Amino acid sequence: MSTETDAGEVNHRARASEAYRLWWQHDANWYQGVAERFGQQAANEINAEAMRKVALKVAQQVARRSGALPDTGDSGKDLEELRRRYDDCGDRMFPPELRNASTEVEGDDLIVLTLRRNFAITMVRMSGSLEGYRCPCTDIHAGWSEGLGVTLTENRAESCLRDGDKACRLLMRVATPVATPVVPPVTED
Repeated sequence: MSTETDAGEVNHRARASEAYRLWWQHDANWYQGVAERFGQQAANEINAEAMRKVALKVAQQVARRSGALPDTGDSGKDLEELRRRYDDCGDRMFPPELRNASTEVEGDDLIVLTLRRNFAITMVRMSGSLEGYRCPCTDIHAGWSEGLGVTLTENRAESCLRDGDKACRLLMRVATPVATPVVPPVTED
């Protein structure tokens, strides 16, 4: 993709895409360098920590924009709003061209994220680094949950693309009620 038009003008969208590709290449090389020098476990731990910090920041932005989580008394309705916010976090961190994902509410306290395509897994597989790579998905969900002000009672992968499964199925069981009621501080009279 050319970053200039036929008239010599800058194609800003193409230039931004090129910059993203270069940063992704940097990230892949950085990960592999850490793995080679300090071991796969160190690379996985640092990657997970970094992803959790990014996820926290993204979720805090979503929370500021969306306001407090509702506490309507209808856990299904409240969980559906939380599901929408998780989707917003995912779309901000991983645009559709990088992944194919959907979320759904199951039961009274469970949000399930199904990931059918994941850019990171594709790139790690292409670079030959899949063996030993540990997906940071649960760390991302922990960051999103913290940033949204939600407590998870379960956060785990039931299946994973990395392991050859057709999709990642990630379970986020939410402590209910979803919104933590704000209790005014006790004051002495």
